[in-house]
Formats: sequence, structure tokens, C-alpha cells
Amino acid sequence: MEQRATALPQHLEPVSPIGPIVSSAHLADGGSPGLSEVEYGLILASHAFSRWMVRCMAAAGLPGLSATEILILHSVRHRGREKKLADICLVLDIEDTHVATYAIRKLEAARLVTTGRAAKEKTIKITDKGAQACTRYAQIRERLFVASTTNARPAEDTLSEIAAVLRFLSGAYDQAARAATTL
Repeated sequence: MEQRATALPQHLEPVSPIGPIVSSAHLADGGSPGLSEVEYGLILASHAFSRWMVRCMAAAGLPGLSATEILILHSVRHRGREKKLADICLVLDIEDTHVATYAIRKLEAARLVTTGRAAKEKTIKITDKGAQACTRYAQIRERLFVASTTNARPAEDTLSEIAAVLRFLSGAYDQAARAATTL
């Protein structure tokens, strides 16, 4: 009688016969191969999303902006209110304010935003030119990305759940980074 190997618990079974899809197999050998797969997915998605933002904004008529500059431009336009530099950094999780300050200078030089002061804090406001660029970006995004992925991407509720998981992971990685700093 042939003896069968003990089955792994379901949560430890590989997703595919070749094992998890990761960038660093030694990290997947630990206690959470699935987390290693998510990390690889984050790497790929992060680079692809940055590339997309830059290309989309170039198609909208503003070549040469970095992904960070585009994120800041959209953040400044959000809800049509003037933003404080500290709030932009907080919302976009930009640790080094110098990165944001440099990006804002570049956006101001392109006349996409204006800067001012409220008490001691630097404020940033979208210009008409900046708002028009964001509108063109949104139109191109709808046509080239949203419309073309409608039937292939997860449902809106599922996308919202994925976004919640990503925000949770962001907090967990931030906490782990703080802990690692103390080692």
C-alpha cells in the first residue's frame, strides 16, 4: 500500500505547483510566503503606476513631471482647497519634506500651483493651468485605463477592500520601520 505524505495545512500549500511568485525566494521561505507575493506585487504595481502617471501626464500635455510631482499636483487640486505643505506630506506619506518642497518649486515654476503662507506654514494652491492639467489627466485616465479595464478588473467593492488592505499594510510597514530603526 502506497503511503501518502502528510498534507500541509491549507494556508501553507503553494498557490501553484512552482511555488509563490516572488522576487526574493529566501524571503518567501519564512512564515508568510503569501506576504512575499504581496510585496513583489507591490513592487511591480508601484513601478507600473509611477510609469503610468508620468506617461498619462505627458499625454495630457505636461511631459517631464515626476510621479511625486504629479501626486502632489493632484493632492493640491483635491477638493479645490489650499493645502499646507505638512498636510501634503502627511497625506502622501512623504517622509522628507525637501522632496515635496523641490516638487512644489518645480510645479510653481511651471505655473501649475502658487505658494503662500498662512502664519508660519507654507501653503500651496492649484492654478487654472494646474486644474486644467488634472482634468486632462482624468479624461485620459478614464479613456485609456478605466474604460479598457472595466471587464477585467475586480468589482468596485473588491477594489475598495483591496485599498483598505493596502492602507493596513502601509501602517504595518511604517510600524516595522520604526521598530527596525531602534535595532
